[in-house]
Amino acid sequence: MSEKKSISRSSSASVSLGRGLDLKSPVLLASGTASYGEELSKLCDLSKTGGLVTKAISLEPRSGNPPQRIAETASGMLNAIGLANVGVKRFIAEKVPFLRTLDTAIIVNIAGRSIDEYCDVVSMLDAVEGIDAFEINLSCPNVKGECMIMGVSREATFEIVSELRRITSRHLMIKLTPNVTSISSIALAAEEAGADSLSLINTVVGMAINYKTRKPLLKNITGGLSGPAIKPIALAKVWEVFNAVKIPIIGMGGIAGFEDAMEFLLAGSSAVQIGTMNFVYPDISEKIAVAIEEYFAAPGATTLKEYCGSLITA
Repeated sequence: MSEKKSISRSSSASVSLGRGLDLKSPVLLASGTASYGEELSKLCDLSKTGGLVTKAISLEPRSGNPPQRIAETASGMLNAIGLANVGVKRFIAEKVPFLRTLDTAIIVNIAGRSIDEYCDVVSMLDAVEGIDAFEINLSCPNVKGECMIMGVSREATFEIVSELRRITSRHLMIKLTPNVTSISSIALAAEEAGADSLSLINTVVGMAINYKTRKPLLKNITGGLSGPAIKPIALAKVWEVFNAVKIPIIGMGGIAGFEDAMEFLLAGSSAVQIGTMNFVYPDISEKIAVAIEEYFAAPGATTLKEYCGSLITA
């Protein structure tokens, strides 16, 4: 089995998110947009990025929702994939060996139907080398009766994060949904329960209709809206959570280039995830990572740490 390469560090763009999750760049590839890394590695130099967040992994394999499950919309995309994945056993046997060879941080996104399922998956993966962190998906808007129920409840969020914290000493990143009354309340519950960082936002519930056929474009009827259309919402939620918690935030939602990423850093993110634009420009994460490193390496530039959260509002 191949050994994972040693991750080199950049003096200008490296960032530590705590509990062993050290990134050479603040740019990550978002879950569901880079699969398990192998396909995208042929089109993007992943070693230039800070890390890859895998497709969601569940206890058993899942085929996901029936098609049509992706639809293009104005300035964005709707998806109702339904967390299709190979299951944790096949992931360990078939996907982890390749992931170990990548010269970047590996963060495994985890989903489940119950707290027990989340705990079972984390327990199995906790014994596997080559994984740097877990991103706990409590916020998928297109799987009925599952993670969204936990992600919209302060009490349920606190319970599941507390249980997972007892199971693993690895970095726990909790992925939050914007489809709640108060995202800062959910964020605080996750922090109080032992989360190391928060990633936000997941997609916004949306819908598209073909007026000629009188049918929705998605078989699931509704799905998760992503892409540039949700960027203003995402920035506002990042700013809200930044002013409520003390743990690091990984911002995402509509980042399409260097300028967008910098806005998220200013709003309070310590790192960012690039999602939908990976489908448009497969090397976009590499380009944004290089641009950020060059920006902070320039003579007289402020440090990345000083820049993050330095939005001027007065």
